[in-house]
Amino acid sequence: MAGMMTRKEFLRTLGVGCTALLGAASGYGFFGGGGRRQRDIRGHVFKGDAPDRPWKWSIEGFRYTTNGKDVQCGVCPNRCYLEPGDRSVCRSKVNIGGKPYSLAYGNPCSVHVDPIEKKPLMHFHPRTPVFSIATTGCNFRCLNCQNWEISQRKPEEVRHYELFPDDVVREARNRNCPSIAYTYSEAITYYEYMLDTAKRARKAGIRNVLVSNGYINEEPLVELCRYLDAANINLKSYDDRIYRCLNGGTLEPVLNTFKTLHREGVWFEMTTLVVPTYVDDREMMKRMCGWILAELGPDYPLHLLRFFPRYKLTRLPPTPVETLEDLRETAMAQGIRYVYVGNVPGNPACHTYCHHCGKLLVKRMGYRIPEIHIREGRCVYCGTPIPGRWG
Repeated sequence: MAGMMTRKEFLRTLGVGCTALLGAASGYGFFGGGGRRQRDIRGHVFKGDAPDRPWKWSIEGFRYTTNGKDVQCGVCPNRCYLEPGDRSVCRSKVNIGGKPYSLAYGNPCSVHVDPIEKKPLMHFHPRTPVFSIATTGCNFRCLNCQNWEISQRKPEEVRHYELFPDDVVREARNRNCPSIAYTYSEAITYYEYMLDTAKRARKAGIRNVLVSNGYINEEPLVELCRYLDAANINLKSYDDRIYRCLNGGTLEPVLNTFKTLHREGVWFEMTTLVVPTYVDDREMMKRMCGWILAELGPDYPLHLLRFFPRYKLTRLPPTPVETLEDLRETAMAQGIRYVYVGNVPGNPACHTYCHHCGKLLVKRMGYRIPEIHIREGRCVYCGTPIPGRWG
């Protein structure tokens, strides 16, 4: 009969129709911030986008499986399956001739000396400088990315420095930095470079700091933890749907990263960027804090950062300071002992207060710290141990 559809054709047409209707209703296609429909923005493999041969700043991938032709990266939950000539979601890994290569090894595009508080780490050796490096690439696609000029680029597309692992350690020492931070873009995408540098830094007596979205598989993370001294991990939200539509990832692997760091004894702090209509929900904050308390305890600091319009989210306003303060009160009422408000200069919630006696312990004026009242890891007023690494 003319016009007769098979079941498969019918379902395909129905699916397209539903998607069109949902898209017409809101412009996206997955539930997310503010109840709107949002689409899943997770990245995809770039087919046929690899160079013909490795370049000077290449190394064979550390974590992968292969059938002799195709390879699958095992570093992060994207688990990119690469046929010859393909490039990974993070843009840094490629399959050349049936072998996986990282193109981000010894070629950082960003190199700075920062205060450790900028990472942000408030309970880790305050007043010390940290040598910060980053290559291009990210395994997320955050709509609000503040470093998109490097995170959403290929290694070949930017100008870079030449600093192989031994060079990084030497530069950190020459600049009197007791720590190296793997930061700015997404350190997981240059895992091989980070791990080799961290090993050399540990041998040289220099600390290692990971600043990351936490989207990494457990086995490579456990190996990295042998050389990590501290981490700041973004907890983008406590909703898998928001992770998919705002960040291009999923929640569960990030939660597992926190549990792994906790189990392995690595000091870490948590950062949540409070994006209006996505992450500013008080009930979600309560659920998030409930998970933190149950799985990690009350002592790891939580940083609530003010959002400013960036990249693909210029339509949203900055987070109201009152919202940040309300969520901070909510988190502390749930039992999180140290909750900071960030990106709001001069706010009293940027200081550290003893969770027992309430006295001010660390006063901060931007990145300048005029007062510290912690001695041998304890409050000088009441003697309560203050969680962290105080030196």
